[in-house]
Amino acid sequence: MKSFRAIPPKAIIAAVLLINAINAHALDAVTVGLAIPPAVHDGAPYAAADKLGLFKEEGLDVKLIVFQGAGALIPQVASKRITFGYPTAEPVLSSYLNGGTPVPVRYFYNGVPSNTMEFAVLATSPVKTLDDLKNKKIGVGALSWGTIPGGRAALREAGLKPGENVEYVAVGALGAGFHALKTGAVDALNFNSSWDDMLELSGTPIRRIRYPSVFDETAGNGFIAHRDTFTEHPDLIARFGRAYTKAQIVCQANPAFCVKAFWAEHPESKPQGDETKNLREAVELVKRRLDRVLLTSDGKPRQAGAYNLPAVRANLAEMQKVGEFPKGDVPVGQIFSNQFVPEFSRFDAAALQARARQQ
Repeated sequence: MKSFRAIPPKAIIAAVLLINAINAHALDAVTVGLAIPPAVHDGAPYAAADKLGLFKEEGLDVKLIVFQGAGALIPQVASKRITFGYPTAEPVLSSYLNGGTPVPVRYFYNGVPSNTMEFAVLATSPVKTLDDLKNKKIGVGALSWGTIPGGRAALREAGLKPGENVEYVAVGALGAGFHALKTGAVDALNFNSSWDDMLELSGTPIRRIRYPSVFDETAGNGFIAHRDTFTEHPDLIARFGRAYTKAQIVCQANPAFCVKAFWAEHPESKPQGDETKNLREAVELVKRRLDRVLLTSDGKPRQAGAYNLPAVRANLAEMQKVGEFPKGDVPVGQIFSNQFVPEFSRFDAAALQARARQQ
């Protein structure tokens, strides 16, 4: 018979305590897919969360992956290759109306509660209204962008016919798109307001053309998860949403800290030249972005992550009215969830703001 050497009780207790400590500090791996590369205005909260350990405080190890548009991103969540995604709403809504099988994902966090998409032209352009975009070329980062249906709907609302008398052209993101506009390769850009802020602050005067007001309060980019995650790992959703909310509060309290954290993580994104001027402009970008996301148009705080379902339904109805989406019923309440919204703000905001200001 094989003999076993007795292990002292103290050694057993020490081993158990060590195992418990390891388990207590084990982090859940979370992969987040983005549809476009992060820039300082929207990437700073992730960098701040890493710098301050906000994700780790929620027991998460978060990694970001960038895909070429929502069309490439959403299937990654639908097939459970990644944990969460951050696409626009239009591709998911259209999956319920195109005759195929709806994608098995749900939105759990409204990242952009008011429409930030717009058209921008050079200040010297004769284009002043949506109508003036007739027979013009409009630049987007890629033709797989999930924001394009919303842009087309805005053009249709103005009586234009995308694909017939107005054309979308892929020009690349950020600098590549800015170059296309400045050189006349396109007549307008259909970018988000923060990207247009970047172009404007870089010294290029532009004119912005808003979407019709029916699109003002609608669902833009938001975090999605596979439907199974809602039932199998609800705590993962709650913890991630809370950490992300904390990061935005930190950047609202100390945007300069968040800018520097982003530049440290992405040194290639740090502009050359006058650092004081560059920091001032980047801080302005972050502040403008967070004002649009965290505050209503009259300056009141929003409920972090919450969806305005009546506004989503109104936007969908308008998309169907102008022919951008087919007619049909869409279970909006099953696609956009406010289930975890109370959890996202379950922390001491004042203490976090004080902590941020000390950085």
